[in-house]
Amino acid sequence: MTTPGTAVDRAQLAGRLRLIVTRLNRRLRQQGETGLGASTFSALATISRRGPLSLGELATLEGVKPPSITTTIAALEGQGLVSRVVDPADRRVTRVTVTPRGRLRLLRSRTRKTAYLAGRLEALGERELQVLEEAAAILERAVEEDG
Repeated sequence: MTTPGTAVDRAQLAGRLRLIVTRLNRRLRQQGETGLGASTFSALATISRRGPLSLGELATLEGVKPPSITTTIAALEGQGLVSRVVDPADRRVTRVTVTPRGRLRLLRSRTRKTAYLAGRLEALGERELQVLEEAAAILERAVEEDG
């Protein structure tokens, strides 16, 4: 931690932030209780947010190879969380969409994660909450600049 008038060691701060974000992400995943692996849940969330998507589009968005996304979609489809539909504009293309059951799974997970985090924030004072609000805006801006 720096004191007033001292320079911030950006590398040290980056390391602290990386560790904090990693730990927070792990705890939030534990709270989510989706029964899905992290990459499978990510694919489901991406389809919900950006879908309907072709398997190729989803693979690109998720940064994985097409065979991996095919396996992921098969698992999600097997649980009734996504369905495949033929693209009306090009019948050779199949698109994946989230089912009502998949949307419910996402909603429940997000609700549990938000409740967990809100509970952790209850222990903080008003000034700490204001600092976190400012930090959240800064982090959002920094991440959005990456694209």
